[in-house]
Amino acid sequence: MEISIHKNNIQEAATRIWNFAKGEKVWAFYGEMGAGKTTIIKALCAFLEVREPVSSPTFSIINEYQSPIAGTLCHMDLYRLKDEQEAVQAGVEDCIYSGNYCFIEWPEKAPGLLPHSFAEIKLEFIRENERSISVKIHH
Repeated sequence: MEISIHKNNIQEAATRIWNFAKGEKVWAFYGEMGAGKTTIIKALCAFLEVREPVSSPTFSIINEYQSPIAGTLCHMDLYRLKDEQEAVQAGVEDCIYSGNYCFIEWPEKAPGLLPHSFAEIKLEFIRENERSISVKIHH
């Protein structure tokens, strides 16, 4: 699935992504710094009626949120991690295999931890308020 989004239709994009990929528990978000990974995850959490503030877990590595629609959501940011071993020590692997929805920013830092089946979300910067998003399901 391919989506072109502007700043003003991010909630619509989040809804489309959820409807397409909700069958997968692990979602890997790829994109350069500033591409909008955290922004789309915030929009997904808003769609899933998360009440607590959603922010990038750059320093905590893992944030957990509660959704009345999807249950526990694990939001991970692997940017600061050196390798898969450090990700395991931080609890990333436990979250991935917990059965909860997991939204992972910078999954390329620990590709060996991704399960066989997951949703790949690639964000590409087009211009200031425009992004291209592709969503692919891996089985």
